[in-house]
Amino acid sequence: MKKKLVKRIAIGTGSLLGLLLVVLCVHIYIVTRPRPVDPRAIVMARIDMHQDIGQQDADRITRWLDTQPGVSHTLVNPQTEIVVFTFFPARASANEIVKNFKADLHYENAVRFMPTAAQLSGGCPAGYGRASHSLLSMVTHLFQ
Repeated sequence: MKKKLVKRIAIGTGSLLGLLLVVLCVHIYIVTRPRPVDPRAIVMARIDMHQDIGQQDADRITRWLDTQPGVSHTLVNPQTEIVVFTFFPARASANEIVKNFKADLHYENAVRFMPTAAQLSGGCPAGYGRASHSLLSMVTHLFQ
């Protein structure tokens, strides 16, 4: 009688763990698959000026960026020579905005800031990079 009970508990526990593993795999698949761009999504981009700018330049840059289609907000810091703007990726491309910015305002040293691979891997504790050997990273790469 005792062996039957232990066997039932083992089978029940194994079945429950198997079901939970399937649910986890389905969840990871659904979360990591590509999705269309949400028209309400707002993304932030940064431009490093690499040249001295004053308050007049900052005001001019803010006015120009605020008139661009898809740009929702602009911040310019003359002390750090950094421009940050938010935009709707469904309506605009940051690369196009920066290209037009350089052409229209003649700031040839301006460069869009793009984080390095090391900076990106340090941003999320889940570890989506290939360098990570966590169980979550391995399961994520299995579904990608």
